[in-house]
Amino acid sequence: MPVNEIKDLSKLCVHTITTKPWSLKTAVDKFSKKGISGITIWRDALEGLRLHEVKSMLDDNGMDVVSLCRGGFFPSVEKQKREEAINDNKKAIEEAAQIGAPLVVLVCGSDPGQLLEESRKQIQEGIEVVLPFAKERNIKLAIEPLHPMYADTRSAINTLKQANDMCVNIDDPTVGVAVDVYHLWWDETLEEEIARCGLLNKLFAFHICDWKTPTTDMLLDRGLMGEGCIPVKKIRSWVESAGFAGYNEVEIFSNRYWEMDQDDFLEKIVQAYLHKS
Repeated sequence: MPVNEIKDLSKLCVHTITTKPWSLKTAVDKFSKKGISGITIWRDALEGLRLHEVKSMLDDNGMDVVSLCRGGFFPSVEKQKREEAINDNKKAIEEAAQIGAPLVVLVCGSDPGQLLEESRKQIQEGIEVVLPFAKERNIKLAIEPLHPMYADTRSAINTLKQANDMCVNIDDPTVGVAVDVYHLWWDETLEEEIARCGLLNKLFAFHICDWKTPTTDMLLDRGLMGEGCIPVKKIRSWVESAGFAGYNEVEIFSNRYWEMDQDDFLEKIVQAYLHKS
């Protein structure tokens, strides 16, 4: 089916980690002046700030907080670390509630000292423990599958099928998924699982960037849309066909882009979004 063209910035969201050198205040000011109303806030950007003042700043600038990144990291061979993760996720949920974010994105975690199956079991158990706390605060939770190269320590959830299956197992409308093209573009079942995600009403977030070739760093060398080999437009068409009508969230980790003038980088983001997404 034809891909809908992006005509304006009304569905553009930028993650604070994308423009990491900027403080949250600077990012909000720059995004707002650029006509970008969507922002996903990473928790590091909140450090040292009063959350009620952050909420006021966001409201005053007309910013729509799409989500808070990130919770998760549930698995561990050590019981104490699993308990610490539960407490940290509750803290993230409380932070989201105070700044007006409706969603916490979960980078679910993994422990190389145990089988992936055990880590997945602990992920589901962890989500189920914090779920009542999230529901009390009207906060949704999005499981984000990560590329298999991160299966050792960052996430034992590596395909959209695994995320969808876990959502089915948990069976609560508060728990869904975040689809990130960087992590999922390679999966031959992606179109099918995105459609399934739509049928389940579990598609909570959509993250975009590109996979550069060659990639010089598996974490810190993401590209702008159109700069690599990910068919971003095609995947967006699948997401929209599945009923998703939310923001397209630009999430880029890049030492190269963090080193450049961030105003110039933000303009590059806007142009790549309009013409390559």
